[in-house]
Amino acid sequence: MRLTEIAKTVMAKRYLRLKPDGTRETPDEMIRRVARVIAAVDAQYGASPEQVKATEEAFYRLMDDQDFMPNSPTFTGAGTQLGQLSACFVLPIGDSLAEIYETMKHAALIHQTGGGTGFAFSRLRPAGDVVRSSQGVASGPVSFLKVYNASTEAIKQGGTRRGANMGILRVDHPDILEFIHCKDDITQVTNFNISVAITDRFMEALKKDEEYELINPRNGEVVRKLRARDVWEQLIQSAWATGEPGIIFIDRINRRNPNRHAEVIEATNPCGEQPLPPYGSCNLGSINLANFVRDPYTDRAEVDWDRLAAVVHTAVHFLDNVIDANKHPLPEIAEKARRDRRDGPGGVGWGGM
Repeated sequence: MRLTEIAKTVMAKRYLRLKPDGTRETPDEMIRRVARVIAAVDAQYGASPEQVKATEEAFYRLMDDQDFMPNSPTFTGAGTQLGQLSACFVLPIGDSLAEIYETMKHAALIHQTGGGTGFAFSRLRPAGDVVRSSQGVASGPVSFLKVYNASTEAIKQGGTRRGANMGILRVDHPDILEFIHCKDDITQVTNFNISVAITDRFMEALKKDEEYELINPRNGEVVRKLRARDVWEQLIQSAWATGEPGIIFIDRINRRNPNRHAEVIEATNPCGEQPLPPYGSCNLGSINLANFVRDPYTDRAEVDWDRLAAVVHTAVHFLDNVIDANKHPLPEIAEKARRDRRDGPGGVGWGGM
């Protein structure tokens, strides 16, 4: 495995596991461990020992040639007691105090295993709304986002880094302006990316320079109206100043979801590239596209499409096996993952291609 000195340092610090004799595995032993564990899944589907071994070699070669690499938890978790291999999860947050803290507990367990989490805070009643059980008032989604942020600060993700989160609020939530500005102070909410879930109705109002309705999620009542362009300008100004919030077009995401008959997507993973339903998870991996150029940086340069197609096929096989090899952190996540079989192959090295 060809590695730079920086790559060797990072790998030793974050990925190479201790062996029973107390020594640390080599990079070659690490990718062999991963290839063996992920290939073993084929036996569950009737593959012979010889076929499993051939798959192991194919997976090993995939990583040794650096044509494809899975997400970090697969490297750190495969073949270990923890065994959690997924990068990304989305957890639902209900409106009761018990549900809010139950989800926070689940997030802490996921961060401990090396995963990141996305949340939609849109179901939470707005700040100042009535709480009948205590005869008090609600503190609102932004206050609980900050509680989740503090919990994340206390836990290192997979023992190597703090957990990563995505917090999302619908643009028609009554607390949307507070949410848009909750990271204007860049020292606050440091463990979250935040994004506004933009609806079709908001975009229509924006185009026509109209007001749109803010709706209390507790009872569906219209609380007040805001001029869409005023909200849009505040969102843009905050994003220009701090890089936050991002936006997701939530209605379009659900229209384009091939599984829309069975689920509603409310949130994404921490980096935003993977919309997921409640208890959804995803195994990510990257194909190094720069490796598939013949005669690079010459007039004869061309893409080796046949080899790329073969590597894509093997990479998808690898990621699908991860679903079965995985020790999922929650039973709800395990059920959803094995039923839907989501995976996330992507590409890096576009510039080199």
